[in-house]
Amino acid sequence: MQSTDERNSPTNVTSEVPAPAAPASAASDSSSTDHSFRNEIRVWTRDLLIAIGLALIIIVFLYQPVKVEGTSMAPLLSDQERIFINKFVYRFEPIDRGDVVVFWYPLDRSKSFIKRVVGLPGETVEIRQGLVYVNGKSMPEPYVPPQYEDMSDFGPVRVPRDSYFVMGDHRISSNDSRVFGPVASRYIYGRAVFAYWPVDHFGSLSTTATTEAKTK
Repeated sequence: MQSTDERNSPTNVTSEVPAPAAPASAASDSSSTDHSFRNEIRVWTRDLLIAIGLALIIIVFLYQPVKVEGTSMAPLLSDQERIFINKFVYRFEPIDRGDVVVFWYPLDRSKSFIKRVVGLPGETVEIRQGLVYVNGKSMPEPYVPPQYEDMSDFGPVRVPRDSYFVMGDHRISSNDSRVFGPVASRYIYGRAVFAYWPVDHFGSLSTTATTEAKTK
């Protein structure tokens, strides 16, 4: 009788106790995964906002968008092209030959021009039949297409201290140092670094020329 009662006792109750725990464990894992995913989203969002903020600071304080007006820097820059200039680069490095610079027009500071630096302070610049000579040596200018050359003569002129002789790449259609003389360094406020419009001109301006530029 004892053995019969034991056989009829609810022995399966003990083995069934852990069963309800399985769903609880699964729910816990799901909750943990969701929490981890949300944290990851927060981290990515924070990092993205920081990156955007830093980019805006760099653009606002280091770079300035300008609009090119005219064709004096063709073919490098076209009329109405949009570019960025670096406003602080010349606080850390000197102006160099070949730089495409933006400066206040010496005869009217309400206007800005963009041209290529050809002559440095103390140098002598001369043009003979369209060829530029600096200190008596011919200077190669691959950025000036033959159809844009000006075959007239100019100079020689000596570039004053702290001034630069600038010219547009479109020599037959450029108002530059041949007309208004060398530009004092205090008038130069940036270097052209990047074109962003039109889209087919998008990219770095490693070499430069000149055209009238108008700040947006």
